[in-house]
Amino acid sequence: MRFSEQLWQQNLELYQNTLALPFNQELAQGSLSREAFSHYVIQDAHYLLAYGRALAVCAAKAFDADDVIQFAEAAKVAIVVERSLHNGFMQDFGISKEQFENTPLTLACHHYTSYLVATAWSESYPVVLASLLPCFWIYAEVGKDIVGNSAANNPYQAWVDTYAGEEFHTAVRNVIATVDRVAERCDEDTLAKMRQAYTRAAELEWLFWDSAYAQRNWPGLDSSN
Repeated sequence: MRFSEQLWQQNLELYQNTLALPFNQELAQGSLSREAFSHYVIQDAHYLLAYGRALAVCAAKAFDADDVIQFAEAAKVAIVVERSLHNGFMQDFGISKEQFENTPLTLACHHYTSYLVATAWSESYPVVLASLLPCFWIYAEVGKDIVGNSAANNPYQAWVDTYAGEEFHTAVRNVIATVDRVAERCDEDTLAKMRQAYTRAAELEWLFWDSAYAQRNWPGLDSSN
């Protein structure tokens, strides 16, 4: 069994719990509140900048030139291409540039981005890879499941199509292949750290969506701040 397959099986219950979150179920049904989706879009745009930075550090630590290119390009996609999608959503949902810029990271977003950036700088290339994988893989699998159950005239169809699309899934398969190739070179201690890094990031994926549904901020801040 490939290392990536082990990761998926070991964290399958966590993925199923993520898929079952009200945010994702209501997103598929098209019944998710505009407020919850707007909260999510703002936080995800903040997240993507940090994710892009972590990918850039990953590229700098890569073992070979092909991996440098792969993750440098992924950093560009995270910041440029997906931000364009979010800008479109922000316009569609009436989120102004000022509102976005003045909305701080939530507790969940701050925790997740801090974890990824700290891991990118402090850990070895294999461990960094493992920490970045859940955002690719879980989004792809959630998108694939939702597109198969998406309601007609779903107001969130553009989001669904992005993460269920073949272009994104090709990129995800390439990252999984890189993780497997790198894992073959690692000793057991490093593999154990990779497993831990993957699980923690997958837990934070769950937390991010759960927090968005509840529009949860820092203690003492209401959902409008």
